[in-house]
Amino acid sequence: MARRLIRPKRPHTRRVDYPRRGRSNWRRWVPSWQQVLSGTLLGLGALAGLFAAMYASVDIPDENAEARRQGTVYYWADGSQLVSVGAVNRQNITLADIPDSMENAVIAAENETFYSDSGVSVKGIARAAVSMVEGGETQGGSTITQQYVKNTYLSQEQSAKRKFKEFFISLKLSNKQSKERILQGYLNTSWFGRGAYGIQAAAVTYYGIPAKDLDPGQTAMLASLLKGAEQYDPAGGKGNHARAVERWKWVLDRQVEIGMMTKTERAAYQEFPEPREAVKPTSLGGQTGYLVDIANKYIKKRSGLTAKDLARGGYRVHTTFEKARVRQLERAVRSVRKRDLDPEKRPADKYVEVGAASVRPKDGAVVAVYGGADATTRYANNADTSGVPVGSAFKPFVLAAALQNGHGITLDSGYDDAGRLITSGPRMTAPTGGSSARPVPVQVSVSMPLRYALTRSANLTFTRLGKHIGLKKVKKMAVAAGLREESLARLDKSFPLGTSTPSAVRMADAYTAFSNNGMRAEPYSVTGVTRDGETVKGFGKPEPQRAMNASVAHDVKDTLGIVAWTSLARDRKFDALADSRTLDDLSAGATHEDDRMRSAWFIGHTEGLTTAVTMFRNKPGTPQLLGMQGVGGDDSERGNVFPLRIWTTYATGE
Repeated sequence: MARRLIRPKRPHTRRVDYPRRGRSNWRRWVPSWQQVLSGTLLGLGALAGLFAAMYASVDIPDENAEARRQGTVYYWADGSQLVSVGAVNRQNITLADIPDSMENAVIAAENETFYSDSGVSVKGIARAAVSMVEGGETQGGSTITQQYVKNTYLSQEQSAKRKFKEFFISLKLSNKQSKERILQGYLNTSWFGRGAYGIQAAAVTYYGIPAKDLDPGQTAMLASLLKGAEQYDPAGGKGNHARAVERWKWVLDRQVEIGMMTKTERAAYQEFPEPREAVKPTSLGGQTGYLVDIANKYIKKRSGLTAKDLARGGYRVHTTFEKARVRQLERAVRSVRKRDLDPEKRPADKYVEVGAASVRPKDGAVVAVYGGADATTRYANNADTSGVPVGSAFKPFVLAAALQNGHGITLDSGYDDAGRLITSGPRMTAPTGGSSARPVPVQVSVSMPLRYALTRSANLTFTRLGKHIGLKKVKKMAVAAGLREESLARLDKSFPLGTSTPSAVRMADAYTAFSNNGMRAEPYSVTGVTRDGETVKGFGKPEPQRAMNASVAHDVKDTLGIVAWTSLARDRKFDALADSRTLDDLSAGATHEDDRMRSAWFIGHTEGLTTAVTMFRNKPGTPQLLGMQGVGGDDSERGNVFPLRIWTTYATGE
């Protein structure tokens, strides 16, 4: 019988020796250098293949023309159109009409390696991130090519998908178009603020000249705006102006640093080139511009949209503004000004400004504003601008803080002749005749109960009251009622007398807490925003919050009722108001002729609407307000009669 040959089994061989044989413990899990190299090459190959596939799959889209086609439409509360802000302020020009200094300033500020890079810059993104962490000043993370792609081919949404597209389109564009054409396109599509797209519109808007006539100082200022016009437009306030000057200096110094300008050339530009005053388009004349201004501020606060986004157009904005009330408020201001002020006759009547706002207490809706005579001639919005001291109209917040935190303080409390605070009830004193004798009550009268202190502008009473309960508690009450903390004055002995400078919108809203059982909501002016049929999030009604106890609000409202009746009794329109209105809910706060503030206020509430009116004198170019003494004649109580007259004219509908 033949013997069967049995072949030995071959040992099993692994394709990848991992975990590694012949090693023990943790060494089994440490890859060899060959494995590391192979894995690295394999990974790089896969990434390269993926990159090539992505590059091939992304096409350069058609230019995005929506900004030139669409306007943003604002609607009244009843749904009718308020205004359409549509035509984009842009005029394309060639690179030959753009001065070299503008090209240099933009490249130095935004993308130093523009002429040598591939259109994208990973290094730039990393450098921007490091600078942001360190708080330094540097170029942006996106190249000029990337910014041009975003401006021209993509939407302004902030998403990973959009950034992904931007990256690959920038690479392709850089390969297909010359750097000169990309730079020209970038300068023609960039947002410079004040409604200006492109360098030509910006040159005219800020300096009133064509782009070709700009000097290096002016081009450095305009290049500064590319970092964010809302933060660097010098007309945006002191903070903006300071940032603009610093950025302007940096852009010039940066050009010297990278060899685009000599130190001698830089030395010729030491004085900041102040731009022209900001103006609004004629479609935003009258009160329209002020209404749009308030709506836009609210939109930016609630949604994160920027002025640049809004200027691109295509939005539908539904507001809380009531057409009839806005027009009636404007007529009331014009009527009183025409009848009672005469700038030609009385120098004190010159430079008089008025601001007013009506807020609905039940939900905080801003239904009407008066921002000034015309939004195209006075850019500042008097209804929504801080800076005007509120005077005695602030005292109700002091009273509310005392009633809320004063441990026994009531409307009948007050100070005796010795300056001691007397709360309700008689004081007890021990009689003579021995320590065993029982205390007996003695009646100690107060010089002026708190319920009457407001009507008489009792400055001493409120100074003492603020000190007694603590100025921090007064401030806390004012903030709870809705005044912005940044508008409140420093906490010194004059604080209770109204040295703070809230806006008319905020004062009207804060007073709603007194007539709404201590509840108030953040003032809102927009009920909804859509774009391309899609709803922009963030515009639900603000939820009412408790500002003070209901009993406190009721007591303060009672006191403000006395102020209202006392004030209206002096006004010639009181009888008409009483005949046409049910005045059970009437209340008001006001400044007084004894106030030494450079302003006059009246905040009145009736029939479910709270309206604040302020008057002050502001000469253009003068930082300080002018005095109110003599405005409207010697019997105007330092101008205090006029906000009252505007309010009564508005309330009566005459």
